[in-house]
Amino acid sequence: MAFSHIGLYVADMAAMVSFYTGVLGFSITDQAHIRGADVVFLSRNPDEHHQIVLVPGRASHSLSTLNQISFRVVSLPELRRLHAKILALGVRDLNPTNHGGSWSVYFLDPEGNRIELFTQTPWYMPPVSVPLDFALSDDEIYTVTQAMVQAAPGSMDRAEWRSRLQRRLNEEGTIEHRTSLLDLPSSSGGT
Repeated sequence: MAFSHIGLYVADMAAMVSFYTGVLGFSITDQAHIRGADVVFLSRNPDEHHQIVLVPGRASHSLSTLNQISFRVVSLPELRRLHAKILALGVRDLNPTNHGGSWSVYFLDPEGNRIELFTQTPWYMPPVSVPLDFALSDDEIYTVTQAMVQAAPGSMDRAEWRSRLQRRLNEEGTIEHRTSLLDLPSSSGGT
Protein backbone atom coordinates (compact mmCIF):
# COMPACT_ATOMS: atom_id res chain seq x y z
CA MET A 1 0.00 0.00 0.00
CA ALA A 2 1.23 3.51 -0.86
CA PHE A 3 -0.52 6.84 -0.39
CA SER A 4 -1.64 8.24 -3.73
CA HIS A 5 -4.11 11.14 -3.55
CA ILE A 6 -6.64 13.11 -1.54
CA GLY A 7 -10.17 14.17 -2.39
CA LEU A 8 -11.61 17.45 -1.12
CA TYR A 9 -15.24 18.49 -1.02
CA VAL A 10 -15.39 22.13 -2.15
CA ALA A 11 -17.96 24.92 -2.08
CA ASP A 12 -16.44 27.18 -4.76
CA MET A 13 -14.91 25.01 -7.49
CA ALA A 14 -13.57 27.93 -9.55
CA ALA A 15 -11.73 29.49 -6.60
CA MET A 16 -10.25 26.16 -5.53
CA VAL A 17 -9.12 25.21 -9.06
CA SER A 18 -7.58 28.67 -9.46
CA PHE A 19 -5.72 28.32 -6.14
CA TYR A 20 -4.37 24.81 -6.69
CA THR A 21 -3.31 25.55 -10.28
CA GLY A 22 -2.19 29.18 -9.96
CA VAL A 23 -0.63 29.17 -6.48
CA LEU A 24 0.54 25.57 -6.02
CA GLY A 25 1.24 24.76 -9.69
CA PHE A 26 -1.01 21.73 -10.17
CA SER A 27 -2.32 20.91 -13.64
CA ILE A 28 -5.83 19.81 -14.46
CA THR A 29 -5.43 16.25 -15.71
CA ASP A 30 -9.11 15.46 -16.16
CA GLN A 31 -12.65 16.63 -15.57
CA ALA A 32 -15.62 14.31 -15.32
CA HIS A 33 -19.27 14.17 -14.38
CA ILE A 34 -19.37 11.45 -11.71
CA ARG A 35 -22.39 10.53 -9.58
CA GLY A 36 -24.11 13.78 -10.48
CA ALA A 37 -21.11 16.04 -9.74
CA ASP A 38 -18.60 17.84 -11.97
CA VAL A 39 -15.24 16.68 -10.59
CA VAL A 40 -11.78 18.14 -11.31
CA PHE A 41 -8.60 16.03 -11.12
CA LEU A 42 -5.21 17.69 -10.46
CA SER A 43 -1.63 16.42 -10.51
CA ARG A 44 2.00 17.50 -10.66
CA ASN A 45 3.28 13.96 -11.23
CA PRO A 46 3.03 12.15 -14.58
CA ASP A 47 2.86 8.82 -12.72
CA GLU A 48 -0.29 9.94 -10.86
CA HIS A 49 -3.48 10.67 -12.81
CA HIS A 50 -4.47 12.79 -9.85
CA GLN A 51 -2.97 13.75 -6.54
CA ILE A 52 -5.94 15.94 -5.65
CA VAL A 53 -9.55 15.54 -6.72
CA LEU A 54 -11.96 18.41 -6.13
CA VAL A 55 -15.60 17.42 -5.69
CA PRO A 56 -18.53 19.80 -5.17
CA GLY A 57 -20.57 19.27 -2.03
CA ARG A 58 -19.06 21.28 0.79
CA ALA A 59 -21.42 23.75 2.42
CA SER A 60 -20.32 27.37 2.04
CA HIS A 61 -18.40 28.70 5.05
CA SER A 62 -18.25 25.27 6.73
CA LEU A 63 -15.16 24.47 8.75
CA SER A 64 -12.51 22.19 7.28
CA THR A 65 -12.19 18.78 8.88
CA LEU A 66 -8.57 18.45 7.68
CA ASN A 67 -5.62 19.21 9.89
CA GLN A 68 -3.36 19.87 6.91
CA ILE A 69 -2.37 18.87 3.39
CA SER A 70 1.43 18.76 3.11
CA PHE A 71 3.58 19.18 0.02
CA ARG A 72 7.33 18.51 -0.04
CA VAL A 73 9.51 21.04 -1.87
CA VAL A 74 13.08 20.38 -3.00
CA SER A 75 15.08 22.87 -0.92
CA LEU A 76 15.15 25.75 1.53
CA PRO A 77 15.70 28.27 -1.33
CA GLU A 78 12.56 26.89 -3.05
CA LEU A 79 10.59 27.15 0.20
CA ARG A 80 11.81 30.76 0.54
CA ARG A 81 10.71 31.51 -3.06
CA LEU A 82 7.26 30.02 -2.45
CA HIS A 83 6.93 31.88 0.86
CA ALA A 84 7.59 35.19 -0.94
CA LYS A 85 5.04 34.29 -3.64
CA ILE A 86 2.39 33.32 -1.11
CA LEU A 87 3.10 36.41 1.01
CA ALA A 88 2.61 38.62 -2.07
CA LEU A 89 -0.73 36.91 -2.78
CA GLY A 90 -1.97 37.75 0.71
CA VAL A 91 -3.03 34.23 1.71
CA ARG A 92 -4.58 33.77 5.13
CA ASP A 93 -2.78 32.60 8.29
CA LEU A 94 0.76 32.48 6.87
CA ASN A 95 2.98 30.76 9.43
CA PRO A 96 6.65 29.92 8.63
CA THR A 97 7.80 27.24 11.09
CA ASN A 98 11.05 25.52 12.02
CA HIS A 99 10.43 21.94 13.18
CA GLY A 100 14.13 21.04 13.43
CA GLY A 101 13.68 18.08 11.09
CA SER A 102 11.94 20.25 8.51
CA TRP A 103 11.29 23.85 7.58
CA SER A 104 7.65 24.60 6.80
CA VAL A 105 5.29 27.31 5.63
CA TYR A 106 1.66 26.90 6.68
CA PHE A 107 -1.29 28.86 5.25
CA LEU A 108 -4.96 28.42 4.32
CA ASP A 109 -6.46 27.72 0.91
CA PRO A 110 -9.58 29.70 -0.13
CA GLU A 111 -11.89 27.38 1.84
CA GLY A 112 -9.84 27.23 5.05
CA ASN A 113 -7.97 23.95 4.51
CA ARG A 114 -4.51 24.26 6.03
CA ILE A 115 -1.67 23.75 3.57
CA GLU A 116 1.92 22.96 4.53
CA LEU A 117 4.85 23.40 2.16
CA PHE A 118 7.98 21.86 3.66
CA THR A 119 11.50 20.71 3.00
CA GLN A 120 13.44 18.32 5.17
CA THR A 121 16.59 19.29 7.01
CA PRO A 122 19.60 16.94 7.18
CA TRP A 123 18.52 15.90 10.69
CA TYR A 124 15.87 14.10 12.66
CA MET A 125 14.80 15.63 15.93
CA PRO A 126 11.70 15.12 18.02
CA PRO A 127 9.20 17.58 16.51
CA VAL A 128 9.07 21.15 17.75
CA SER A 129 7.31 24.18 16.35
CA VAL A 130 9.19 27.48 16.50
CA PRO A 131 8.95 30.48 14.17
CA LEU A 132 11.06 30.32 11.01
CA ASP A 133 12.60 33.72 10.29
CA PHE A 134 13.00 34.31 6.55
CA ALA A 135 14.81 37.57 7.33
CA LEU A 136 17.79 35.30 8.06
CA SER A 137 19.95 33.97 5.21
CA ASP A 138 19.76 30.29 4.30
CA ASP A 139 23.13 29.76 6.03
CA GLU A 140 21.85 31.45 9.19
CA ILE A 141 18.66 29.35 9.18
CA TYR A 142 20.81 26.23 8.76
CA THR A 143 23.06 27.26 11.70
CA VAL A 144 20.11 28.11 13.98
CA THR A 145 18.45 24.79 13.15
CA GLN A 146 21.63 22.78 13.64
CA ALA A 147 22.03 24.32 17.12
CA MET A 148 18.41 23.37 17.95
CA VAL A 149 19.02 19.81 16.79
CA GLN A 150 22.27 19.42 18.71
CA ALA A 151 20.56 20.61 21.91
CA ALA A 152 17.61 18.21 21.58
CA PRO A 153 17.93 14.72 23.11
CA GLY A 154 17.17 11.95 20.63
CA SER A 155 18.29 13.92 17.57
CA MET A 156 20.42 12.32 14.85
CA ASP A 157 21.38 12.59 11.20
CA ARG A 158 18.39 11.95 8.90
CA ALA A 159 20.19 9.03 7.21
CA GLU A 160 20.56 7.23 10.55
CA TRP A 161 16.91 7.90 11.46
CA ARG A 162 15.76 6.67 8.03
CA SER A 163 17.79 3.47 8.38
CA ARG A 164 16.33 2.79 11.83
CA LEU A 165 12.77 3.42 10.62
CA GLN A 166 13.23 1.25 7.53
CA ARG A 167 14.41 -1.66 9.72
CA ARG A 168 11.44 -1.22 12.04
CA LEU A 169 8.90 -1.01 9.20
CA ASN A 170 10.40 -4.10 7.58
CA GLU A 171 10.20 -5.98 10.89
CA GLU A 172 6.57 -4.88 11.38
CA GLY A 173 5.69 -5.65 7.76
CA THR A 174 4.25 -2.17 7.29
CA ILE A 175 6.78 -0.69 4.84
CA GLU A 176 5.33 1.04 1.77
CA HIS A 177 6.12 -0.62 -1.55
CA ARG A 178 5.55 1.12 -4.86
CA THR A 179 5.18 -0.67 -8.15
CA SER A 180 4.92 1.22 -11.40
CA LEU A 181 2.09 0.20 -13.69
CA LEU A 182 4.80 -0.18 -16.33
CA ASP A 183 6.39 -2.93 -14.20
CA LEU A 184 3.22 -5.04 -13.94
CA PRO A 185 2.77 -8.07 -16.24
CA SER A 186 0.55 -7.41 -19.22
CA SER A 187 -2.95 -8.91 -18.98
CA SER A 188 -3.14 -9.31 -22.76
CA GLY A 189 -0.72 -12.23 -22.73
CA GLY A 190 1.49 -10.57 -25.37
CA THR A 191 4.59 -8.44 -25.17
